[in-house]
Amino acid sequence: QVQLVESGGGLVQAGESLTLSCAASGLTFSNYTVAWFRQAPGKEREFVIAVKWDGISMSVKDRFTISRDNSKNTVWLQLNALKPTDTAVYYCAAVSGIWPLTPRTEYDYWGQGTQVTVSA
Repeated sequence: QVQLVESGGGLVQAGESLTLSCAASGLTFSNYTVAWFRQAPGKEREFVIAVKWDGISMSVKDRFTISRDNSKNTVWLQLNALKPTDTAVYYCAAVSGIWPLTPRTEYDYWGQGTQVTVSA
């Protein structure tokens, strides 16, 4: 059974940083691209950042960085200089053998999400 489990969310103040983790099990992790999405209340889910199986990344947020360790089946999302507008549920998703990603990419697996709340 494949699982993606996010962790590390919480309540922080504006300007602070937070590191989210996405731990995978039940799949050959090194074959997968992993992406992070977020969904704020009342808004559509949006793509944030992704990392290819070999570590190459793509991002739409300059303040965020992504890294992975295939030996640990884990991807980390570093959120820096957080703003209240970054408040959302953050989800990781995995897709096998796809790069680059497009808005039409269909992901094989999704995590349950972790809440990030940024206070002003």
